[in-house]
Amino acid sequence: MVLEQAFLELIRRAAVDLSPDVETALRSAHDSEAAGSPAAAVMKTILENVRQARENSTPICQDTGSLVFYIDHPLGGSEPPLRRAIEAAAEEATQRQYLRPNAVDPLTGLNSGNNLGINAPHIHFHQWEKPETRIRLMLKGGGSENVGAQYKLPHAAVKAGRDLDGVRRVVIDAVLNAQGLGCAPGFIGIGIGGGRDTAYTLSKEQFFRRVGERSPRPELAELEIRLKEELNHLGIGPMGFGGATTVLDVFADAQHRHPATFFVSITYTCWAFRRKSMTIINGEVTHD
Repeated sequence: MVLEQAFLELIRRAAVDLSPDVETALRSAHDSEAAGSPAAAVMKTILENVRQARENSTPICQDTGSLVFYIDHPLGGSEPPLRRAIEAAAEEATQRQYLRPNAVDPLTGLNSGNNLGINAPHIHFHQWEKPETRIRLMLKGGGSENVGAQYKLPHAAVKAGRDLDGVRRVVIDAVLNAQGLGCAPGFIGIGIGGGRDTAYTLSKEQFFRRVGERSPRPELAELEIRLKEELNHLGIGPMGFGGATTVLDVFADAQHRHPATFFVSITYTCWAFRRKSMTIINGEVTHD
């Protein structure tokens, strides 16, 4: 029961309390928009929404997203108790309306009503040689998920070759195609290399980095900085109304690939950038 309550609080915090680094980025974006412009009005409304959600402990967005957990646990740790606690917490969070029922059977079209189902919540387990258990949670909205994209380089349509300039070109193409449909301003996660599945996984895991946290690899850090600048020059702006801020940050990482493939996966998440974490060590739970 204690573990279930810890997960319930983790879900509540993710759903209602936007992380400080994200809120700071939103305030900066508001200040960069022209006074009286539609973009500035959108950003003002977003910030007011963030405030009310936190004060009233209500969801930041009506789409409370799909639950995606990344769990790192000590060697020899048991996974089933964690899974059971997550499922119980997700069901309770749905009853308390921290979460909207978002688990739909694609064959029947029926909603489970409690956010539980096959791969719902989706949980990545990983063992590590540390004494603590680290749980990271992302609430991934459906609208922004719809505008994600994957490219196979070379990609002739935008003259993208198998290099970082090719990666840059397809990321710009993906964001240009998304326009305002991902609830801009958003955050961009880029996974370079691997297979079709692992490229998407890598791109999504980038969202656990803090806003402004650059890749430790200099060439990727340079790509992130350049792309943020170029994407904001597209003029798509908040919710597609035009303006100075189309993306709030860009995160990229790379992994080894098969010689015959070169996949680039772009995951888009909206301004409601909901991720939280907690740590368990010696039975003590700490939320971020």
